[in-house]
Amino acid sequence: MAKLVVFDHPLIKHKITRLRDKNVDSKLFRELVNELASLMVYEVTREMPVLDVEVETPLTRCKGHVISGDSIAVVPVLRAGLGMMDGIMNVIPMARVGHIGLYRCPETLKPVEYYCKLPEPLDEKFVILADPMLATGFSAAAAIDLLKAKGAKKIVFACILAAPEGVQALTDLHPDVDIYTAAYDEKLNEHGYIIPGLGDAGDRIFGTK
Repeated sequence: MAKLVVFDHPLIKHKITRLRDKNVDSKLFRELVNELASLMVYEVTREMPVLDVEVETPLTRCKGHVISGDSIAVVPVLRAGLGMMDGIMNVIPMARVGHIGLYRCPETLKPVEYYCKLPEPLDEKFVILADPMLATGFSAAAAIDLLKAKGAKKIVFACILAAPEGVQALTDLHPDVDIYTAAYDEKLNEHGYIIPGLGDAGDRIFGTK
């Protein structure tokens, strides 16, 4: 069964509160999203595989561990997921990067795929799927369907905000995918937006409406 990890760190709580403020401009919003992604990625990658190596210090040789770039992939869901990329890649710059393009149909709230480019082979990689919002869970589930169809075996999902409806849907559809979120909000409104939320993450990141 998938686990839900809700971060409980003062720095993360502080940055989430600032993100929610409707008066924060796009520049600061982007910076906050990236800072949150950097803070989160330490825990998100806790189960990431490492290689045993030997290293020579100024005094002697010792055993250590390194991460292979071929062993990890970061896949943002376009377009809002791009807002988390700099923060994640600052911490794990060796990771391979893929992209999945989905948009939410305003009538059905269901995801529609328009782009998919992924590093291969995915079956050998620890895959971090990144999207700031887990609302209905439909887009995240569709993205995971694509990843699994391409061979991904180990996938974790990282978001800034999650709604109970989205967590339940994603857990039901993909019980093997752990969910990491900076905040667990109250509910969805009738339009499928997270309450209290922070508005449309993509619009606020890119300054669009």
